[in-house]
Amino acid sequence: MARIAVVEDEAPLRTDLVEYLSACGHDVVGCGDGKELDEALDGRTIDIIILDINLPGEGGFSIAGRLRSHSDIGIIMLTARGLNVDRVVGLEVGADVYMVKPVELRELEAQVRTLARRMRVGAVAATGSVETDFPDAAAPTEWIYDQLSWTLISPEGKAVKLTGNERVFMSLLVTRPGEPVSRDEIFKALGKRGWDPSDRSVDSMVRRLRAKGEAALGCVLPIESVHSIGYAFAAAVGLR
Repeated sequence: MARIAVVEDEAPLRTDLVEYLSACGHDVVGCGDGKELDEALDGRTIDIIILDINLPGEGGFSIAGRLRSHSDIGIIMLTARGLNVDRVVGLEVGADVYMVKPVELRELEAQVRTLARRMRVGAVAATGSVETDFPDAAAPTEWIYDQLSWTLISPEGKAVKLTGNERVFMSLLVTRPGEPVSRDEIFKALGKRGWDPSDRSVDSMVRRLRAKGEAALGCVLPIESVHSIGYAFAAAVGLR
């Protein structure tokens, strides 16, 4: 179970999301804008926010950036926009997941559960203690990805700083550890039109990142090439 705030100004959609996620066993509150969200945060503990971009008053990007500046709360951006630049901006301001409407409710709930497990893993790695908010959580992780400082931390506690493009690339991989991320998705996240077989810029970036990581961490980064698909982060990882 996760404690969720759904921030959506379209009342019918907000009601559907609250009812569905509640029926899945989560503790859910609906908010129509940033002000109502702040009031909800003052009155209860929230683990994950499902946040629309186009809101009256303060927009979703601004809310996400404001919350991320002082909180590790989980953020799922839910928006009608499908532009690549919006996805990049959403990740840059600290969103953990970016989904485009119309969204499949089962997929959204699956993302909530996955994000909840990752958050628990990160909390275990950071504190060394076990909480009981998410009883189906995964085992403690070894690698840590710090979204605020743009660093990847090895099991031994050594860190490597990422560039902007490396951060976009790594954000895609660590939010779906063990799952291949397609070259087309990577290219689009980096602001390109899509995968071009003649464009080797991503492969070059990965080679540089691997070399930089091995020099800084003293071990091989668990970034694996997946034949005919793309890349995957082949290790357990926590986000913070």
